Amino acid sequence: MVKNRCYCWINTFGLDICFWVGRNFAFPQNVVLPYVLIPELKIMLTQQQLDSFRSFAQQADQDDSLASFRSRFSFPQHEGKDCLYFCGNSLGLQPDTVEQYLLEDLAAWKTYGVKGHILGDRPWKPYHKFVAASLARIVGAAEHEVVCMNTLTTNIHLLMASFYRPTKERYKIIVEAGAFPSDQYLVHSQVEHHGFDPAEAIIEIQPREGSFTIEHDDIINAIEKAGNSLALVFIGGVNYYTGQVFHIESLTEAAHNVGALAGFDLAHGVGNIPLHLHDWNVDFAAWCSYKYLNSGPGGPGGIFIHERHGLNPETPRLAGWWGHNEDNRFKMPKEFEPMKGAEGWQLSNAQILSFSAHRASLDIFDEVSIEQLREKSLKLSSFLRGMLAALTQAGMSFQIITPTNYPEKGAQVSMLTDSENGPALYKYISDRGVICDWREPNVIRVAPAPLYNSFDDVFQFVKLINDFANAA
Repeated sequence: MVKNRCYCWINTFGLDICFWVGRNFAFPQNVVLPYVLIPELKIMLTQQQLDSFRSFAQQADQDDSLASFRSRFSFPQHEGKDCLYFCGNSLGLQPDTVEQYLLEDLAAWKTYGVKGHILGDRPWKPYHKFVAASLARIVGAAEHEVVCMNTLTTNIHLLMASFYRPTKERYKIIVEAGAFPSDQYLVHSQVEHHGFDPAEAIIEIQPREGSFTIEHDDIINAIEKAGNSLALVFIGGVNYYTGQVFHIESLTEAAHNVGALAGFDLAHGVGNIPLHLHDWNVDFAAWCSYKYLNSGPGGPGGIFIHERHGLNPETPRLAGWWGHNEDNRFKMPKEFEPMKGAEGWQLSNAQILSFSAHRASLDIFDEVSIEQLREKSLKLSSFLRGMLAALTQAGMSFQIITPTNYPEKGAQVSMLTDSENGPALYKYISDRGVICDWREPNVIRVAPAPLYNSFDDVFQFVKLINDFANAA
């Protein structure tokens, strides 16, 4: 047992929050609290309470081992100050080395012309290899199981060509309701492409009545019920709207138990939550790089293909020349011979300039562990949720629809607003230098990113909402 200040757990509007009550208290040393410890709250956000929150945020920032990374990103400006930027779930901030990396690759083009493919410090021919180790570490894979290429939806279609090969008996796909529209469109079109009726082939798992998120057991039960008719489970690792994190490992196991495959869209997962795709036996996954990976608008995508598929040259795929064995690629053979691993799914050579920005960001990720990022992320989002819970007690009309238990939440906190106050609140905070995003019909998504957001950012954000409430 260790002595510390007293913290007590209460449930506020469905949120488990830990509060300081100001005296010594003993708790087991091996207890890991998934939420940041925040000062005692009262019903109203008085000036005294705001001062307590501010003091906590300042101390948390002083104690933050990742605080120095903030200075390595460029913030949009508002009235001469950094914006309060909480939109890393849509587009991450620009790392300060991006311009340098781009200029270096532009200089190589200027200096070498086409010979830049083989000359210089970073020749273009193997450029995708320069980011493989970083991506493998971030997603929990072997280097030969990942490759950076194309963009997200293009990659998923390519992966579907390999891993959704329906038969008359086994043709159904399980997806989550409310998936990002691009995923819905591509699944629908894949099913139709193979001659099946989407209404029959697609099993969409809905939240239960009165809930905004999906129960894990409901997905498992649907997998078991579909049984031998199920070809594929295809889920977003983190739902873009609610921020719900799905249990990838157990969903994969359940799919395999009925003879199906499991693939995941990790657009909102990569760089946000710890991933162990190889150990979890995931068949395939795809992601973008412009959100939590901070690699710029339209940045390159990435894929994971488990080695049991990737090292098997008989695994079907749509082929392109950059996926051909690099040892004799330029001999232009007629027959396709795939490279080993995920590289064998490449179609064309790397888009060098977008890869350059991607590399600049991944070099920063190489300096910090995913576990460190996750620890700070949970603290930031929990501090945010705690302050927002106090505002709901004070009469603000919104509801947090992101799950409260930490295995099911990432950086994003989704605030469900009402149709009257929501747009006005969003405009109010936007006009005062907050950059987050609005998702129809009425959700404000806020995603503190541990590499560049501070606890004071969170405090200032909630203070603005409090100001809005007082002005209303």
